[in-house]
Amino acid sequence: MPLTGMAFALEGQAARPALKALSEEALIREAQAGSREAFEALVHRYDQDVLRLALNLLRRPEDARDVYQEAFLKAYKNLPRFRFECGFYTWLYRIVTNVCLDHLRRRSSRPEDQAPALSDPAGDTHPADFFDRQQEHRAEANPERRLMGKEIGRQIELALDLLSARERMVFELKHYHGLKLRAIGQMLGTSEETIKNSLFRATQKLRAQLEIVR
Repeated sequence: MPLTGMAFALEGQAARPALKALSEEALIREAQAGSREAFEALVHRYDQDVLRLALNLLRRPEDARDVYQEAFLKAYKNLPRFRFECGFYTWLYRIVTNVCLDHLRRRSSRPEDQAPALSDPAGDTHPADFFDRQQEHRAEANPERRLMGKEIGRQIELALDLLSARERMVFELKHYHGLKLRAIGQMLGTSEETIKNSLFRATQKLRAQLEIVR
């Protein structure tokens, strides 16, 4: 049966209580043996984390939903080849980040899709950037400071769009998600040293671009 829809044909039903009590390894082995319910239980454990990661990296709900479905479909197809050589979390997130990279590369090839913006309740349009969300409360009471905060957020988003897809992925996983370089390397299937170099290049590019807002 094909996996379709946001919950992969879960049809609003939770996995059997007995499955919920199983360890992750037991669930994986049951799913590898053909248990659709076991795979649904794995999806249920990680679906919110996967969707949140995709949304934070891509900043577009529609793209995040596409990544969610594509990533779990790839996981379903490739699960028989999972050999427990790394954690299931790392394996799954490697799939998610690779799918996100593909989306970012396609986006960078279409100029009209760069620097996506979302509208806030007041009707103002600005990027849903991490730094915008972290503005101090007192800034909201100061229109000038609030405007400056939004301008900085816009410049950060524009600067991020100057990075390569891999540089942006590394920068966001490190600074927005707090992951260690080794973990990022495992997710992206490369060495810690390569990740360190990508992070250095991304940081240098961002510093150069953000000089204009100092």
